[in-house]
Amino acid sequence: MENSGMKKHVTVVASVQIGFAVLGLIAAVVVFTVLTFARGFVEYDEVPQTVLRFLSISIPVLLGTVSTLGLIGGIGLLVYKPWARYLVIVISTIGCINIPFGTLKGIYFIWVLIQDDTIKLFYKE
Repeated sequence: MENSGMKKHVTVVASVQIGFAVLGLIAAVVVFTVLTFARGFVEYDEVPQTVLRFLSISIPVLLGTVSTLGLIGGIGLLVYKPWARYLVIVISTIGCINIPFGTLKGIYFIWVLIQDDTIKLFYKE
């Protein structure tokens, strides 16, 4: 059973990716709900209403998009799809902005996914 060590790492990366993606989707729904609710308190002020409308749409869309891509990438990693490896590398690179946990998670994910043994798992014939 060759590459079993890297298989475990890929499974961990995929599981954590899926877990954080689900949390991101939940966060998107919560942010949308809270900001939409907050708009009810500023009914008569046009500027705060406009700002809250913009934020209540743009933040959940951004969170939802990144989380959906992360969920798809995590599922793809579990079945060793080569495109999923690239997708999770890109998402992990962007996630490094979230200091300190996103950085640590991103560095670990990238380290796992660029190893020669990991690449062989995704391109076995």
